[in-house]
Amino acid sequence: MTVRQVEHEITAQAPAAEVYRLIAEVENWPRIFPPTVHVDHLERGEGEERIRIWATANGEAKSWTSRRTLDPQGLRITFRQEVSTPPVAAMGGTWVIEPLAPSRCRIRLLHDYRATGDDPEKLKWIDEAVDRNSRSELAALKANVELATGADGLTLSFEDTMRVAGSAKDVYDFLNEAGLWSERLPHVAAVRLTEDTPGLQTLRMDTRTKDGSSHTTESVRVCFPHHGIAYKQTTLPALMTLHTGYWRLEEDGDGVLATSRHTVVVNTANITTMLGPDAGVPEARAFLRNALGANSRATLGHAKEYAEARR
Repeated sequence: MTVRQVEHEITAQAPAAEVYRLIAEVENWPRIFPPTVHVDHLERGEGEERIRIWATANGEAKSWTSRRTLDPQGLRITFRQEVSTPPVAAMGGTWVIEPLAPSRCRIRLLHDYRATGDDPEKLKWIDEAVDRNSRSELAALKANVELATGADGLTLSFEDTMRVAGSAKDVYDFLNEAGLWSERLPHVAAVRLTEDTPGLQTLRMDTRTKDGSSHTTESVRVCFPHHGIAYKQTTLPALMTLHTGYWRLEEDGDGVLATSRHTVVVNTANITTMLGPDAGVPEARAFLRNALGANSRATLGHAKEYAEARR
């Protein structure tokens, strides 16, 4: 049986404790690690936890459950997948954060894994995925920690909420059936939805803009009937370097409170190209808030009509 052991590392100009905190707080992962789409806590205890992770590997969406042991004093986090997704038969490892100076540290990411059937081709696929994701994760972690102070204002999070006099199931069905959005939503010009694994979708969409043009995005969506849908864009419009979101449905005695949440990071390199020579970060933030909010509110409005018609 072949068990592969690999290590990746990077040095960051940041305090070791801050790096540890970002890795320990898994709710930040979709924002700081490019492959990660969504993470949920299943169990939490003193220094021990179970988490479920949805992420992309070599362009494919995968999910798995891991157990983690957190050691804030030693600045180490060990992890082990409970049930791995083929072609991975087993996977585990350790994050090790080593202080080099008060504001400088080495981040080491260790992995050990084996392939189903001890298949050399499958092991090669895992080698490539682990190498690509580890390099990507470490580079993103370094950038996010180092820019934590200087990047204030580039990250924008906001919500739009709508009251629906209907059922959460009907609102969820409208949001889940995104393959029909080109027929149901005026701002969607074309759409392609694939769902090879139930509840794990890839959505490619052409969205119309106010000037009559359109842009193409692709997202990985994690669906939780009938409570919500988390997503992360893997193909982004020019004005963003990151876009994650969540459709949240809360049912009560008066119907459903439907919320659309967005978190975006402004792509400063494209601000003047997209918005004009005098535009800066404030203008980009306002543009994104208005554009994304308008589309979300339009989608929620049509979902509201759909659900209320089925009362």
